[in-house]
Amino acid sequence: MDKPITFAIVGDSAASGVGDSDSFGNYYGWGYHLVKAFNEPLAYLNVSRPGARSKEVRFEQLPKVLIHEPELVGVIVGGNDLLRNGFSPKVFEENLTATLKDIVESGAQVMLLELHDPTEIVPMPYLVARVCRRRVSAVNHVTRKLARKYSAILLETRSLKGIYERDKWHVDRMHPSKHGHQFIAQEFAHLLRQRGFHIDEIVIDPINNRNRKDSIKWMLKNGTPWFLKRSVDLLPALLILSITELIHMARNKSAAEPADVYFPDFNKKQDVAIPMLEDERVS
Repeated sequence: MDKPITFAIVGDSAASGVGDSDSFGNYYGWGYHLVKAFNEPLAYLNVSRPGARSKEVRFEQLPKVLIHEPELVGVIVGGNDLLRNGFSPKVFEENLTATLKDIVESGAQVMLLELHDPTEIVPMPYLVARVCRRRVSAVNHVTRKLARKYSAILLETRSLKGIYERDKWHVDRMHPSKHGHQFIAQEFAHLLRQRGFHIDEIVIDPINNRNRKDSIKWMLKNGTPWFLKRSVDLLPALLILSITELIHMARNKSAAEPADVYFPDFNKKQDVAIPMLEDERVS
């Protein structure tokens, strides 16, 4: 019998399967649906955690999987980094670079996922949407750059046809639904076949999201506490970021979003001022 391939996943809630769970609260996600389709011996390890940021992935999660000498490692991270008021594209790039470098040097193949555009499915004020797109673009810029550098398998989410169809998204509109996770698994399977992996077609379950009653219960149990926590952390920063956007638009005399990305760092002991903004060029 051939030696099993070891497939490991590190990352955040999108990696752990939030949006695709059973009545007992067990997460499945795209990784689960993907491994079921492998047509060769496989060992599956998923140490991702909802809320994880790039620093945790680098220093806590990655060592747990490298000791198993995986041949394939999925790294799904960035969404929680950009949702914090101290978000720094440079720090995110440092963490992701170190993570991918260690994986590649171990001899494993890396899998990465581009972030979708949340403003396509979540209604938000104009200025907040601009700030959100700016941060998401910065994360995606780093992800694409490092995917090229380390020859990673990159799923370019935004280019996928039908990615913003409602049935592909969970009730919170931030995470994929069961169909969304199966859709991602399907697209990853296609990319992996091109790299020589033997994978059957992904089975799409006819039953998708939970009923309305269960969705409301989920939002009350999980969505509301998350929103309150982020209200303390991110919303004050978003207010200042929105004001910064207005100033930046006035200076440039244009409402168009430029290629420069500005990220104030709102530490409690810092005074916020326009000259303190970090500047990073994105494509």
